[in-house]
Amino acid sequence: MDGTKTRKCRSCSATLDDVFVDLGETPLANSFLTEDEASSGRERRYPLVARVCRRCFLVQVDDPVRPDDIFSDYAYFSSTSSSWVEHARAYALEARRRFGLGDRSLVVEVAANDGYLLQHFAHLGVRTLGIEPAANVAEAARAKGIPVEVAFFGAETAGRLARGGASADLMVANNVLAHVPDIRDFLAGFPVLLAPGGVATFEFPHLLNLIREVQFDTIYHEHFSYLSLLAVERAFADAGLVAFDVEELPTHGGSLRLFAQRAGGGRPEGAKLGALRERERAAGLDRLDGYRGFAPRVEAVKAGFRSFLSRARAEGRTVAAYGAAAKGNTFLNVCGIGRDDLVCAFDRSPAKQGKLTPGSHLPILAPERIEEIRPDYLLVLPWNLIDEIRGELGSIAAWGGRLVTAVPDVRTWPP
Repeated sequence: MDGTKTRKCRSCSATLDDVFVDLGETPLANSFLTEDEASSGRERRYPLVARVCRRCFLVQVDDPVRPDDIFSDYAYFSSTSSSWVEHARAYALEARRRFGLGDRSLVVEVAANDGYLLQHFAHLGVRTLGIEPAANVAEAARAKGIPVEVAFFGAETAGRLARGGASADLMVANNVLAHVPDIRDFLAGFPVLLAPGGVATFEFPHLLNLIREVQFDTIYHEHFSYLSLLAVERAFADAGLVAFDVEELPTHGGSLRLFAQRAGGGRPEGAKLGALRERERAAGLDRLDGYRGFAPRVEAVKAGFRSFLSRARAEGRTVAAYGAAAKGNTFLNVCGIGRDDLVCAFDRSPAKQGKLTPGSHLPILAPERIEEIRPDYLLVLPWNLIDEIRGELGSIAAWGGRLVTAVPDVRTWPP
């Protein structure tokens, strides 16, 4: 992006002048590559700068790369996380009960990925429709019997589906709101496709936790926006939506599940919404001062992890990574980590195995090889799944191996 170009907020169009954090230049977090591609020296890096809008307080990254280059062929399959699939199953059961869904209801998921969620509604006898821009991931959902439209969602896609007879009793948007470059067009599609009295739920990592826990690794090019309740409600208002309830979730380091309806809908506002608004205001998320001072805290996390690596090296210990997640690739690149620091990365996704992590170029191996390599430390890059991973990898204690997380500081298991 031209450094002289005027940047506009993707939600309210105000001029963006205030930097939240500058993380340097990194490759796309899910742009895994082969050895030949890495040795060619042509791997692309892009500036990774997050700014905050002084009018609506949406935190957002610059967009030096087209969305089509990111999402048309995607390496993330939601079903690789068993805890996330269970989270989806519990949501489906509760949504059916709360909203009275039956065999004549339609649940539409935007960014349906590999069918990790809609499969549960289908098993409950509820009609489903997925919308997913990544053709390779959509095929995995179709293999589970889930109908999927391969398309980016927005007002045009919603209108086309509505004209074809689709009318959603429930629309689900899990961890996608942050991924859309045009948040206004994206949200505008929901009132179009919702049935009268329909409900939309949105899950997204909560900006308040990102700031408090120094979760800078959740910032990457594929995440265009970083969301607070205050910023999302302003965007909702422009789209003709209104929130009526909110739940705070432990997923992804602390997330919100926001329940919305068309403006003028009959559901009353729950008390938890007002309480959360006040907490965000108390934290300064309604003024620029609440966003200052983040960069030095990022530097402290980086320094702490580099010190850990230095100690491990001095002791002759080997360190490998577990989970080549997007957040992990941001962490490795921002910290300047490479093959001299970590021997490899292990990941359950067959789509990633045999490739290299972007930028850091760690070879990605199947988890079955952990016992063969026997690292002294396994750096868990998807730290939000540490409880699940501790249960899966307890066997590394047989050779004295330990798990490590590095955000917001270095922690080891067992302590």
